[in-house]
Amino acid sequence: MTLKEKIEAALQKVRPSLQADGGDVQLVDVDENGTVKVRLMGACGGCPMSQMTLKMGIEKVLKQNVPEIRSVESV
Repeated sequence: MTLKEKIEAALQKVRPSLQADGGDVQLVDVDENGTVKVRLMGACGGCPMSQMTLKMGIEKVLKQNVPEIRSVESV
């Protein structure tokens, strides 16, 4: 399984809670340093809590499931 496939599988775990609030997350890119770039979509895109969702939710789940990940950024 490639790194991108592992990340997509981990994102599937957080998607239901994002979608329940009218949002979603899209994988944009992964660089060689382990930085994952995602795009928050729908209600998540303009939500004032989106940075907390990104760091405490998405980044936490990704790091637990894909140890190679160093950080997650929103683009």
